[in-house]
Amino acid sequence: MTRILFLGDIFGKPGRQAVRELLPGLVGREDIDLCLANGENASGGLGLNPEEARELLDMDVAVLTGGNHTFRYRAIYRMLDDDRRQVRPANYPPPCPGRGWTMAETPGGVKVAVGNVMGRVFMNLALDCPFQACDRMLGEMAAAGAQITIFDFHAEATSEKRALAWHLDGRAGAVLGTHTHVATADAEILPGGLAFQTDLGMCGPHQSIIGMSRESVMPTFLSGRPSRFEQATKGGRLNGVIIDFDEAGRATAIRRVELARC
Repeated sequence: MTRILFLGDIFGKPGRQAVRELLPGLVGREDIDLCLANGENASGGLGLNPEEARELLDMDVAVLTGGNHTFRYRAIYRMLDDDRRQVRPANYPPPCPGRGWTMAETPGGVKVAVGNVMGRVFMNLALDCPFQACDRMLGEMAAAGAQITIFDFHAEATSEKRALAWHLDGRAGAVLGTHTHVATADAEILPGGLAFQTDLGMCGPHQSIIGMSRESVMPTFLSGRPSRFEQATKGGRLNGVIIDFDEAGRATAIRRVELARC
């Protein structure tokens, strides 16, 4: 059995603090073989710069996935090209910095392929098809000897996320949704052995509006006019899932993780 932890969107400094404080104990208690995380909002709540990326990777996060804010900081472009521990959505049209999937290895030598795609419904319709991108990556992963395959689907629409899960059931090990910062209660194993959850939630300040302070966001809803959003600081919490895989790369169990900072 291989046990993998995937953390939801890490949001700003509060999210990094939650991971730093809570991850070591969680890994030890649960005998985690590999930790993965979405890091596209780890720098100030929007984007990821090299300094914060290295900080998270030094916390024993094996792979960082991305999303619609991946390219906010140009400084990250070279790191996306050079550091194979980072991936960005594979369905951005070329030319594009970085890669859509990478391979990580557990201490026991199990090869885990981690892919990343982004949704188009209510998001960026200029992107290539995420379904076709996953089909292509699965072939590449198999050729590279992957034993477990996991996809982070960074998308808005629950229907699109679930559709991709059914599309890949029986062919991939997991499809895990990110982006909304709100953990969903639908963790399950599909008939073909694929682990799925519509959204993993957020590692960050939960006394907020999806990470931003209530005081800075409310004027937009009350007046209809834009306001400057500010990162919240309180209610640090860690969201994610733990998935067990058998020797054939099929998921046998999935359960939600929610931990709060003291």
